[in-house]
Amino acid sequence: MKVQLLRYTPDGEKLVASAAKLCYSPVGIDEIEQGQDEERVHNFLDLLMDLGHESPIEHVSFTFGIEGVSRTLTHQLVRHRIASYSQQSQRYVRLDQFEYIIPPSIEKNPEARELFIKTMEADQAAYDKLVEVLFAEHYDAYLAQGRKEKDAKQRAEKDAIEDARYVFPNACETKIVVTMNARSLLNFFALRTCNRAQWEIRRLGIEMLREVKKVYPTLFKNAGPGCVNGPCPEGAMTCGKIVEVREFFEDMNREAQR
Repeated sequence: MKVQLLRYTPDGEKLVASAAKLCYSPVGIDEIEQGQDEERVHNFLDLLMDLGHESPIEHVSFTFGIEGVSRTLTHQLVRHRIASYSQQSQRYVRLDQFEYIIPPSIEKNPEARELFIKTMEADQAAYDKLVEVLFAEHYDAYLAQGRKEKDAKQRAEKDAIEDARYVFPNACETKIVVTMNARSLLNFFALRTCNRAQWEIRRLGIEMLREVKKVYPTLFKNAGPGCVNGPCPEGAMTCGKIVEVREFFEDMNREAQR
């Protein structure tokens, strides 16, 4: 898995502090950034995050490049609706050798791993054969319509891989660009860095959190699963490891502040 912070709102913490200042003072637009030095921004933002006043942080956004993840993960990721996504298309990109993600429980079990890899190889073989068969059918059809050879080939391949992709498994590796505002990210982190989240998206959530803490540590000082700042919200479904979880995210905060 590779997670890279591609872009983020510059001077984001100052922007959030200035937007929040407008909520609590009679100043006008021309004055909201006056006197906003680094210390004042930090102190105000620190208070803002402790109060849980989250609407001003929607003005700051982050764009991540993500690869080496499965379709299983992205099916979960796109359920976070206040975000923008651009994912590598299996409809337009021919996968002559698709990569795949092996779950840790399968990776460490020799019998399960062997079966898994054989299944992936069979999927690739089926895909290749389907592309071959469907391409020939579509190519002939386009030639019969009077299209030139180059155009017929391009159209036939696109049509072939569009339907052949249906044999690909959820394990198929994919790449995606994701943009979220800071408030949406806090919600994402609360749900997806929890021990009860599915292992792959939890790993993604932790890596994304590491990235944003590097640039705006105060803004994300309380980010993480619900139990970091209060009782576990999972009730009877709790993982029972609240002490270890809090220590993990406290260590992450210390790491970001170095």
